[in-house]
Amino acid sequence: MRAAGAPAPATASDTGTAPAASGFSGGDFETFLKMLTTQIKHQDPLNPMEGSDFAVQLATFSGVEQQVRTNQLLEQLTTERAAGLGTLAGWIGREVRTTAPIAFDGTPVTLDVQPAAGATEVQLVAIDQHGREASRQTLNPTAAEILWDGSSTTGRDLPAGLYSFKLVSMKGDEILKTEAVGAYARVTGAELTSDGVRLTLPGGASTLETEVTALRDPA
Repeated sequence: MRAAGAPAPATASDTGTAPAASGFSGGDFETFLKMLTTQIKHQDPLNPMEGSDFAVQLATFSGVEQQVRTNQLLEQLTTERAAGLGTLAGWIGREVRTTAPIAFDGTPVTLDVQPAAGATEVQLVAIDQHGREASRQTLNPTAAEILWDGSSTTGRDLPAGLYSFKLVSMKGDEILKTEAVGAYARVTGAELTSDGVRLTLPGGASTLETEVTALRDPA
């Protein structure tokens, strides 16, 4: 009971004082900021908030801000990853032309031969998985897709394994250009890596998306 004429005790609704920071839950960054600002504006100047209490609320405020930003970042990363995984499905079952090593198991491999302009002779060089020249053969200096059957320089078939190819374009004795040759292989899998999209090819081969120079449906 209070004396007549005595002022009524202040309440949270009278002063606009926000609930304690420890009770803050389910809100967001802007809500918490408004609550803290209102509390500071309406506190009794003759009985201000203790410095330690104010420090606790500021610390809570900072923690809430960081949590909101972390949640936003996680949501963004989840959305981007889901979108990225969705694009991987489009690679499966397609044929890609890549300059990365591809697997040879006795079945002819389709190569895309593109001689340099003015070449009178071209040499196709096959390189094994150890970086050694496995075969070299002379081709007509015309652009075309050819089937490489794994024949070696000695006439014997090359063993199964991973091979890459290069084309040496010549005019007489002059080498005009040496460049990688694209080989076709079917994609059997795909994954997101720190280097980008990596596509899985038959026989243990793989290629990065950046090494792919063409894409098509299997014949």
